[in-house]
Amino acid sequence: MDQTNRIALDGAAIQEMREANETRAAFCRFLASLYLYELTDEQIEAFAHIEIAGDGTAIDEGLRAIKEYLRHRHGGTRQELAVDYARVFLGAGSYDRILAPPYESVFTSEERILMQDARDGAVTYYRRGGLDLPADNTTPEDHLGFELQFAAVLADRANEALDGDDAVSLADAVSLARSFFVHHQQNWLPALCEAVDEFAETDFYRGVAQMTRGYVESEAAFFDEVAAALSLGAAVDEIRPAWDGACEGTPSAAEGAVAS
Repeated sequence: MDQTNRIALDGAAIQEMREANETRAAFCRFLASLYLYELTDEQIEAFAHIEIAGDGTAIDEGLRAIKEYLRHRHGGTRQELAVDYARVFLGAGSYDRILAPPYESVFTSEERILMQDARDGAVTYYRRGGLDLPADNTTPEDHLGFELQFAAVLADRANEALDGDDAVSLADAVSLARSFFVHHQQNWLPALCEAVDEFAETDFYRGVAQMTRGYVESEAAFFDEVAAALSLGAAVDEIRPAWDGACEGTPSAAEGAVAS
């Protein structure tokens, strides 16, 4: 390998970044599942016995609220949570107002409706990363679950670059992930969390909202630290769709899938 393309970090820093990426990827996939699907009985039992770190972070506070709620679980808890999930995230039973649908377009468009610019923007990032959703997908691509799965893929990709001592691939993966976070997560997730707090009827989903706040906080801190370590600069450019005049080139062709 060209020596100029090797990662200019010491072994301890590389290992720390690798462990952080592993943790980030796992948490992204975990959080994505909570927004994409109703809970199973097995998940409810696992949550009831989850270990709390006790570090005072928003993620820790959210898990604590969830565990306390499930301390009082009973035979109808799964149904209670399914009803709350459907109300809050699917709008079941609501005809005159938006609750907390986990779609970026709803929180960033003037009309507060689906399939707006945010959806197109998310797809542009997925394709820039060589990914796409399955051809039979019918859910708008700016669903938070898909966005979190994409973030997990990019964390995995950063670790592949670390393992290969490839500075260019590492910078590409981190830069894409950082830009996606700033322009497609940090910009709307606080509003989603406020909506969940307002409309959720169970402390479980209010706990999920608190964990999501913790995700935003931890990702912001991670990217600040890694951007400094890799000398990526303070500016975080947005990648726009090809038909937008602000676009930086044409996204790569889709290879693989964000979700399966």
